[in-house]
Amino acid sequence: MNNGSMENGQPLQTDRELISQARRGNPAAFHQLVDRYGAALFGLACRLVGNEADAQDVMQEMLTGAFRGLSAFRHQSSVKTWLTQILVRQAARHHRDAARYRLKLHGQAPAARLSDQRRADVRMDLDEAIAALSQEHREVIVLRELQGLSYDEIAAVLNLPPGTVESRLFRARRELRDLLKEYRQ
Repeated sequence: MNNGSMENGQPLQTDRELISQARRGNPAAFHQLVDRYGAALFGLACRLVGNEADAQDVMQEMLTGAFRGLSAFRHQSSVKTWLTQILVRQAARHHRDAARYRLKLHGQAPAARLSDQRRADVRMDLDEAIAALSQEHREVIVLRELQGLSYDEIAAVLNLPPGTVESRLFRARRELRDLLKEYRQ
């Protein structure tokens, strides 16, 4: 990915080189990959789970899973795509576990729509609307609209056909439009 770039007078190593070194037991190489993609992945985690504390937990689980799975990585996708796939799975697991906990605690399923109380901050309303989407819709909206991935990249991350990504995006956008209808004139 990073070909020919320099850092502190030294050429940056490619993702492939770093993976190879990490597989041979060099933890610093894995840390370089984390440094390279960590900020973007943390931002994605925050969007998927809704808050920084849970995002940190999801990131930790993602990094643990990625480190354990280094030997299975076959370079069929970019390292960023591979890490994003793991992150999305961890975020989905987090949502399932949180929903089970709320159901056990309160004896009912969590609300799947915006509250009736109007918020002054559009950003908060948008975050709440995204959180109200199903996991499938939230994933494609966040990956496309907030992370800027192409349909093909989303398909690779989620292991879906591009047509499925397109239809999920259509439905997710329609649902967001409905959830945020008070902002439409």
